[in-house]
Amino acid sequence: MEIEFTQEKLSRALNIVSKVAAARPTLPILSNVLIRSEGKKVSLVTTNLDMAIVDFVPVTKATDGVITVPARLLTELVNNLPRDEKVILKTNGTKIEVLAGNYSSKINGADAADFPELPEIDENKTVKYKIGADEFKSSISEVIVTTGTDTTMPAFTGVYFNTYEGKLYIAATDSYRFAEKEFISKVESEVQAIVPSSALQEVLRSISEDISEIEMVFEENQVRFRMGEIEITSKLIDATFPDYRQIIPKDTEINLVLDREELTRITKMAAVFARESSRVISFEADAKAGKFYVSSIANEVGENKSEIKVKASGSGKIKLDSRFLMDALNVLEEEKVRIDFSAKLGIDGRPRPMVIKNEKSDKYIHMIMPLDF
Repeated sequence: MEIEFTQEKLSRALNIVSKVAAARPTLPILSNVLIRSEGKKVSLVTTNLDMAIVDFVPVTKATDGVITVPARLLTELVNNLPRDEKVILKTNGTKIEVLAGNYSSKINGADAADFPELPEIDENKTVKYKIGADEFKSSISEVIVTTGTDTTMPAFTGVYFNTYEGKLYIAATDSYRFAEKEFISKVESEVQAIVPSSALQEVLRSISEDISEIEMVFEENQVRFRMGEIEITSKLIDATFPDYRQIIPKDTEINLVLDREELTRITKMAAVFARESSRVISFEADAKAGKFYVSSIANEVGENKSEIKVKASGSGKIKLDSRFLMDALNVLEEEKVRIDFSAKLGIDGRPRPMVIKNEKSDKYIHMIMPLDF
């Protein structure tokens, strides 16, 4: 096999696929990239058994063949070659020679027969959706921030794609906070699937400026994301996502609209002191005074209190995790944000979450459970 690439295209493809190749895999072959040339079509493939990435790379010329080589070694080597050079990969048995101008290297590879077979998808048994790349990036970023990392609660480690009343929504929670976004406003096919956040992170990292659309292909146990010449396939999480629509508050005692930039600034200041007190900050609305306060106290350091003039529908106080609030404010898009909360327990005796939205759009909702109620 002999393949000729431009350094830029080969480097870009290797940087995308090499992230999935395990550094210390249970199977040594999983640290390799599979390079396949067949009928002038060249693909680079990596997998960790839960997820696989395929990148079809444009080439100058190629002859058929297949080999696997250490992904990170080849990536680092190609990244350091001059950008204006043509790169030639030439195989000899299980060795591959990398040639570029005056540069020459040889890498020990492995037989491609040992590389795991990629998952097959029956196109006739799938549900497909398409969405613009920019909308995909912004929407997933708004929701994925609330996913958890506790593997004993697998449903909370992914993003829940679900259809409801003819629309496709995405939702995620770590049990302390929750986010939902209206993803596609009109769909005909139904789906309920939890996609691992790790797979979605790889999709986000793989979207380049020249990609305008993402195709999502859902099968019973897996999902495939297609974008340009890149395909990312992942197993779905085998778990049940909670019926979250029942926990979204239908009414709250305290409602106010705040400038997002100003709220972010005073939250950051309170968070400086809150670092010494488990990130706890207090929010208080005073409808009579027409003010909203953000404060924090750290006994060994000091205290901080800021206020904003505002019209509030009611008065009350609530405590939150400062990092959770900052995560929410960082993904909201409008200049003004709407905050709704209650300073009293619900009729079930449980605290009700703070709800944060953009002022004008109802397509995104973010909820944070209070602390020390």
